[in-house]
Amino acid sequence: MTRPDTASTPEATTRPVWGRRVGIIAFSVVAGVIVLALIAASVITYTIARSFPQRDGEIALSGLASEVVVERDALGVPVITADSTDDLFFAQGYVQAQDRFWEMDFRRHVTSGRLSELFGESQLGTDMFLRTLGWRAIAEEEVAALDETTRSYYDAYADGVNAYLADHDGADVSFEYAVLGMQNPDYEIEPWTAADSVAWLKAMAWDLRANIETEATRALAAQDFTSEQLAVLYPEYPFAEHPVIVPEIVAPAEDQEDADETDADTASATSDADAGATASVAWTEVGDVVEAVGLLVGGVGEGIGSNSWVLAGRLTETGMPLLANDPHLGASLPSVWHQIGLKCRTVDESCPFDVAGFSFAGLPGVIIGHNDRIAWGFTNLAADVTDLYIERLDGDAAWKDGTLVPLEVRTETVVVAGGDDVELTIRETDHGPIVSDVSAQYAAIAADPYVGTSDDAAPPSDVPDGEYAVSLRWTALDAGTTATAIFTLNTARDFSDFRDAAAAFDVPAQNLVYADVDGNIGYQTPGRLPIRGAGDGALPHPGWDSAYDWEGFIPFDELPVVYNPDEGFIVTANNALVDEDYPYTLTRDWDYGYRAARITDMIERRAANGPLSAEDMRQIQADNQFQVGIRLLAAMTDVRTGDADVDAALDLLATWDAQNDADSSAAAYANVLWDELAQNLFTRERESPAPLSNQSRLFLVVEGLLADPESEWWTNDGIGVRSQEEMLTVSAEGAYARLTELQGENMTLWNWGDLHALELRSETFGSSGIAPLEWLFNRGPVPVGGGSSVANATGWDLGGGFETLTVPSMRMIVDLGDLDASAWQQLTGVSGHVFHDNYTDQVELWRTVELAPWPFSAPAVTANAQHTLTLTPATD
Repeated sequence: MTRPDTASTPEATTRPVWGRRVGIIAFSVVAGVIVLALIAASVITYTIARSFPQRDGEIALSGLASEVVVERDALGVPVITADSTDDLFFAQGYVQAQDRFWEMDFRRHVTSGRLSELFGESQLGTDMFLRTLGWRAIAEEEVAALDETTRSYYDAYADGVNAYLADHDGADVSFEYAVLGMQNPDYEIEPWTAADSVAWLKAMAWDLRANIETEATRALAAQDFTSEQLAVLYPEYPFAEHPVIVPEIVAPAEDQEDADETDADTASATSDADAGATASVAWTEVGDVVEAVGLLVGGVGEGIGSNSWVLAGRLTETGMPLLANDPHLGASLPSVWHQIGLKCRTVDESCPFDVAGFSFAGLPGVIIGHNDRIAWGFTNLAADVTDLYIERLDGDAAWKDGTLVPLEVRTETVVVAGGDDVELTIRETDHGPIVSDVSAQYAAIAADPYVGTSDDAAPPSDVPDGEYAVSLRWTALDAGTTATAIFTLNTARDFSDFRDAAAAFDVPAQNLVYADVDGNIGYQTPGRLPIRGAGDGALPHPGWDSAYDWEGFIPFDELPVVYNPDEGFIVTANNALVDEDYPYTLTRDWDYGYRAARITDMIERRAANGPLSAEDMRQIQADNQFQVGIRLLAAMTDVRTGDADVDAALDLLATWDAQNDADSSAAAYANVLWDELAQNLFTRERESPAPLSNQSRLFLVVEGLLADPESEWWTNDGIGVRSQEEMLTVSAEGAYARLTELQGENMTLWNWGDLHALELRSETFGSSGIAPLEWLFNRGPVPVGGGSSVANATGWDLGGGFETLTVPSMRMIVDLGDLDASAWQQLTGVSGHVFHDNYTDQVELWRTVELAPWPFSAPAVTANAQHTLTLTPATD
């Protein structure tokens, strides 16, 4: 039988043909997808890169009177040199618009309560809250009151921003506008104004407003806990154990100030001897608009504060002062800071600026830094500049001393992209806006109010009939003078000038440290600090009784000041400013002083071994000692669970050096143990959970409880615990179980850095909930060390995971012996443009607490420059 020739059958000839066709089709589809992907990638790349700033060459601009030079180093930091203040601030506006205009535009919508115009109804609640506070109206009032010279600075800056916008629009300004245009195509960029700049000072004042959250949470806690229990949860500052910033007020003698001006050499010698598309943006998914606003302005959660310290020349290797500063703010991308130098070619009365440091994009001048003679740093004063008032309302009037006083009522329209406009009615008493109308947190206080009298919390008594409401009294809701103080500070020549600037720096209330090239160091409390009548501001006050109203503000001459102290150094870390003998009540809610105590201890120990260097300053900034960890080590010494794995983790803890280093497995276990213990003590399965906010406070609370084994807080029936020993054992077991779930059973692979990692999220589209956009804008996670109430202050929330939320937003070390030997860094980078070289190029410096060189003198700046842009007057 002959075998058939299968090669000649129809089936045999058809299969390969169809196979080839399918392969060709598949290849074509894949190739098409690749081509489309490459086209899309090219379009995205072009769209992103088209907004990158021009850094070299020449640009002709209408509005300039003479040539301006902008030199940038490898980090993109611009140093601007001009002949006049008009040209100098014009160029600063132009350059900051180049680097960060989207951020500037976003910020002005925040401060004006106009985010809904950008992102639609998802931002309506936040807008309503901010409209109620009225930041924009106050900023406009402050601008109207500016002196002619200062107003010229703000106007020149606005002109520079607008000169940039005249030649750039939409995606040419920033990639974010291309994204925004997909769902809000009608949005148009408005011209910049002086009020847009000044309003951001209100946002920073809100960020650093001190104890209003503590007052609110304490008021809510008062609904569930007795006065005795509140006293345990909110202890007094430990004056005997932790330092105060100004133990003794040392005002500069008039003859010393005269010496500063007339004999610099003598002053130096004396000092050395003596001393829409984003409707699901993550920052809207919070419990209340108060928290949302905090997220928007860059600061919310555990760890808002700062460190600064200054050493006299007799403690340093150079024989001249060293000044260090690292403000702690909410992590943001880009960082809240924009580094810059501002130089007049000839420094004289008409053009007095030769200054460098950290500015805010959108604001002329330098906020923190140094000029050619002085350096300064800020930390949050933590004084109580806000009070809540429980109001009793009858219709559109509030009771006050037995009389009905009409409310101020106004209506504003909130424009909503893609939706209908919303009418908002805003009510105010003589204390301030009624915030319970627009905040669930404050509405909850009004629903079951407690008021603070002298020492106790109690439900209101002897109250007129009516409804309860909560109003806000806050220093920043009065027109102030900080907008002028910035320039007075930038041009100060000595401590007397510095104090003049501090006197006008009314909000936010800050600790100001000082050093100068003559060898002097100092400290001054600035700010508008209220004098209260009855009550201390720890709990809401009864608004119907004028005895609880503010009676004025502490006179500047009575605010704490120090000049060339005997100790030879000054440390501020949000700790208590003064002791209990100070005649005015500033607050009950200082940071409890763990950072201040640690920094002071490190300075004293190093000084005992010899003079300190800039490297010593950096090492202090990088210190990761977790002081509550030392107490945990002692408490857990005798704890044994009977579980070999848990006991092995306790053995690991026993070998720990108490440093929260990123690569430390023991630090990982210690922090999880701390979190477990805090939750078991105060919140887990409790009918009335206690607040977990402010780890510094809870460190002190738990220290006290560890010394009191019979305390009621060691009993938690919800988790079956009735003693201190049981609580510690259960917490050790829970910490092991939780950490093995997070990082596995191999203890050698545990590490604090990954557990405590920082996610760098864009403030806007990086929190959109749209994965491709988030990939474009966000960076991280970045493994970091440090922790809450640690000198390297990377804050995280108890009970909410271990992710880093607040950070040293920048670090600087200024060497007054050689300003060119100073060093600095910030969290992310100078640029706000995604994928730009300077978008996140400082993250690694920040993570490792390494600082970059900070050239200041004109020759050093030019020698370090990588790019030079010349701005010239346009010829018509």
